[in-house]
Amino acid sequence: MSADPIPYDPSQRYELSESATKKVFKHLIPFLLLMYVIAFLDRSNVGFAKTEFEVDFGISAASYAFGAGLFFVGYAVFEVPSNIMLHKVGAKWWMARIMISWGLVAAAFFFVSGPISFYVLRFLLGVAEAGFFPGVILYLTYWVPARHLNRARGMFYMGLALAGIIGNPISGGLLQMDGVFGWRGIQWMFLVEGLVATAVGVWSYFYLTDRPLQAHGWMSDEERQALHDTIEAESASKAQGEAPHKISAALIDWRVWYFCAIYFCIQIAVYGMTFFLPTQVAAITGQKLGFASSVVTAIPWVFGLISVLYFPGLADRTRKQHLIGTVLLIVAGIGLGISGIFADHAVLAISGLCFAAIGFVGMQAIFWSLPTEYLTGVAAATGIGLVNSIGNLGGFVAPNLRTWAETQWGDAAGLITLGLASILAGILFGVTKMFPKANDIEAGRIEGIDPALTAR
Repeated sequence: MSADPIPYDPSQRYELSESATKKVFKHLIPFLLLMYVIAFLDRSNVGFAKTEFEVDFGISAASYAFGAGLFFVGYAVFEVPSNIMLHKVGAKWWMARIMISWGLVAAAFFFVSGPISFYVLRFLLGVAEAGFFPGVILYLTYWVPARHLNRARGMFYMGLALAGIIGNPISGGLLQMDGVFGWRGIQWMFLVEGLVATAVGVWSYFYLTDRPLQAHGWMSDEERQALHDTIEAESASKAQGEAPHKISAALIDWRVWYFCAIYFCIQIAVYGMTFFLPTQVAAITGQKLGFASSVVTAIPWVFGLISVLYFPGLADRTRKQHLIGTVLLIVAGIGLGISGIFADHAVLAISGLCFAAIGFVGMQAIFWSLPTEYLTGVAAATGIGLVNSIGNLGGFVAPNLRTWAETQWGDAAGLITLGLASILAGILFGVTKMFPKANDIEAGRIEGIDPALTAR
């Protein structure tokens, strides 16, 4: 329960909330970014173990694809209840629980000895991590006014690119510890990266703050109150529109399921590339998996980082997120197709992967403007969790779909199929421009809206 409101000059609400938002960008978002880097690294580092799993434990390409995708089954089952729990108990405790548990499971990959143990741990990793990503998307709506949300999500999504730029070379370097204390390189990789997640999870309990009014020590009293009032006024604006307000309403809302379909197609492209990227780059360059090949693997993610630093902010400034998002997804699809068709030409193949990363990394932060236009409160927790859980089942389909397409029509067909999924997502996303918006502020219809809620 909050104390009595802190008095301040109402005419200064915009300036005070802007000042508070800048502090949110400096204090909270870098930490959330760190958490996402570790999360994405722990869910995707199996790409570096693919060859060794096959040689040492008889985990075939099909078994690897199935196990890699099992993460998203556990993730999907527990996503919505996890996000509802975060909304009810607060991010401080729930984020720490998520990160500590997934870190311990990630470290337990040290003990993988065959297909069954691989399947079980991949499923449990999804269960443990369920709720983290949609929890952050929800958490940002508690802290960041709508006029800055695309940029905030873009900074968070930098974790996707940074995991590839920084995390992949770290994974590759840990592989070269093979033989130290009699442990294999992949055992070192899983153990170290899992324990780092656990440590940061403990830290998150002491670092995160649930709501603006509790931000003592790094905001002034007037800033805390002004930011709180701004966020509450935005929620009230949504409540007056067509947005669902209850759990049941969010679960059956047709727009929420439409968003699920878009995100499902996006994740097919993302994870169909991610889970195979280390071995694909090694094949393109003729290098052995390790630090050197992981540096080349980081190249597409550098372009993805540039994309996410630029395009979400552009979408905020121009309010043309539908056009920008559609173009980015089509670019990603074309890039994947180029990489598949020209797999024997290293420069063209890597260039295609760079275009793919530009498209899907820059786009995903923009995508999340859709559900937050329509949902608030517990309905937002439910809807965002549902979109992410169903959408991320694309991560289960992706490696299996790619393996099937390559078996049926040759190696190029796998990436071409992923590219078609990205282009379909772009078309579906573009159609959302015709949807009536429930939230006038995020829709850009600002006439008659409290000027403290809109960019100047």
